[in-house]
Amino acid sequence: MEALLQPRLETIVRATPDLMHVLATARSLGLPDWLVFSGAVYQPVWNHLTGRAPAFGIKDYDLAYFDASDISYEAEDVVIRRVAAAFAPPLREMVEVRNQARVHVWFPDKYGEPYPPLRNSAEALERFTAPAFAVGVRLEADDSLTVAAPFGLEDLFAMRIRPNPVRPSTGLTRTIANARSRWPELTVEP
Repeated sequence: MEALLQPRLETIVRATPDLMHVLATARSLGLPDWLVFSGAVYQPVWNHLTGRAPAFGIKDYDLAYFDASDISYEAEDVVIRRVAAAFAPPLREMVEVRNQARVHVWFPDKYGEPYPPLRNSAEALERFTAPAFAVGVRLEADDSLTVAAPFGLEDLFAMRIRPNPVRPSTGLTRTIANARSRWPELTVEP
C-alpha cells in the first residue's frame, strides 16, 4: 500500500503551485537539512481527496532546516530574514522558518511539554501530534522529491487523525478542532 501512496503524494505536491514554488525557492537557498512539512504537505492531499482547490485552508508553509552550529535566536533570525527576502507577498508572510536544532530551547516554555534535542529535521516529524501530520518533502537538485513520513502515508490518505503512537501530546485536541473546521470529512480515532 505504501508503495502506491508515495507516487500519489508526489503527484499532488507537484500539482500544488504555491507549494512547488516554496520547495523550489527553499532548494535555491541551500539551507542545511531542510524540509517543508506539516499543513503545507498534508492539506493539499486532503484538498485533492475532497475536491477542494489545492491551496484551500493553507495558512502557512513550515520550512524546517537543521543547523546545530549556532542555535541562537540571532542566527535563526538571519535565516528567517534571508528566506523572507526570497519570497514576494503573500508567500513572504506565509513561509515560517525554524531551525530544528533549537526547538528544544523554546518548545517546553511555549507548550509545557518536554522536547529533547533533535538530531535532524526529519526527526521532528516523529514528534508531531498525529501520524497524518507527520509528512515532509524536499525538492532535490534533480527535481526528484524526497518524502519523509516516519509513520507512513496511510493515515494521511485515509483522512484519519489519531494520536502519535510514540509521543502523546496535549495539543492534539486543538489541532483536531482546527482541522475539522476546514475538512469535516476527517475521521478521528481516540
